Amino acid sequence: MSLSEPGTATSQQIRPAEGERDRAAVFVIRGAVFVAEQNVPVEEEWDSRDADADHLLALHGGVPVGTVRMLVEQEGVGLLGRLAVLPQARGTGAGRALVRAAEERAREHGLRSVELHAQTHALGFYQSLGYSAHGEEFLDAGIPHLHMERDLS
Repeated sequence: MSLSEPGTATSQQIRPAEGERDRAAVFVIRGAVFVAEQNVPVEEEWDSRDADADHLLALHGGVPVGTVRMLVEQEGVGLLGRLAVLPQARGTGAGRALVRAAEERAREHGLRSVELHAQTHALGFYQSLGYSAHGEEFLDAGIPHLHMERDLS
């Protein structure tokens, strides 16, 4: 699928991460953003849920620049997570397109809503995509987060 958000370059696309090469790109991007940039311990970044997740890649000119994963959390609910966009691709619409593509995957799985754990600095980004925050702030890998959700119906 191509990015269709306003202001995005036409040479960007979102597609499922398939095969070893794509999977390696997912982990390189997440390593660069979460481990190197945000100092998340590597043992906290990769988990057993990666094996069951739908992983998507954002590509610009054929080069992977972002990723997200979607999990079926419970009946009817998806968990969007590990959204990471490399610094050079931020502001291009890749993050928005990844979220929308993950929501589409959730719909394909018959899910009614999507939840996520947003870093507090990213609340405005997710709110602009229709997500609502709820609950108390919590720390994940030492970074403040809030629970957010969006109804897909």
